[in-house]
Amino acid sequence: MAPTRPGRFITLDGPGGVGKSTTAAAVARLLAVYGEQVHATKEPSDSPLGQFIRTNADEYDGRTLACLVVADRHHHLAREVVPHLAAGITVVCDRYVASTLVVQALDGVPQDYLLALNAGLRMPDLAVILTADPRALAARIAQRGATHRFNRDPSFPARESALYGEAAELLRGMGVPVLVIDTGNATPAAVAEQITTAALGLGNVHPLDSAPAPTQGATPA
Repeated sequence: MAPTRPGRFITLDGPGGVGKSTTAAAVARLLAVYGEQVHATKEPSDSPLGQFIRTNADEYDGRTLACLVVADRHHHLAREVVPHLAAGITVVCDRYVASTLVVQALDGVPQDYLLALNAGLRMPDLAVILTADPRALAARIAQRGATHRFNRDPSFPARESALYGEAAELLRGMGVPVLVIDTGNATPAAVAEQITTAALGLGNVHPLDSAPAPTQGATPA
């Protein structure tokens, strides 16, 4: 019997309001249509530690929160992500290292400290970074209501978006294939199709690739 092909590890990151969760779910469904076994997950994880982080992100900050987030990531990888990959299952993760490099940096944590915390972790086979006009992101956040301290600051979307551009370059420098998609004029379904196409052809994706968004459709929610 031929050995099981390891699963693909696909991560989606981007600023608040860009549609990460909606797009991640659409990618997972579309990959399944193409015959992939898919496991969808997120960070912070659904573990007790991940739930604690989600509930208490306003209480803890700086290096304390960064350490909690990365501790959850180590546990998430060991207990959920890596076992699925080893079984040949594609894992689609809503938020990963890029989010830490951005959000914790905005929380005052130096980049070298964040890189040290994440050293040795399993890197994605495809890191997707979703972007959009910061003004549109701010409007979406205002419409749905700020849920934590990170999106109560009206300057946050612009600062966050700029740092995601830097995170993309940093990941590329580490040899991670990165796909940057502007979601401003695309539906989640159209973006998911673009991500799925790239994921299924990972052997042909160069780490420096950066793709524009499809132009059809409406702005994602």
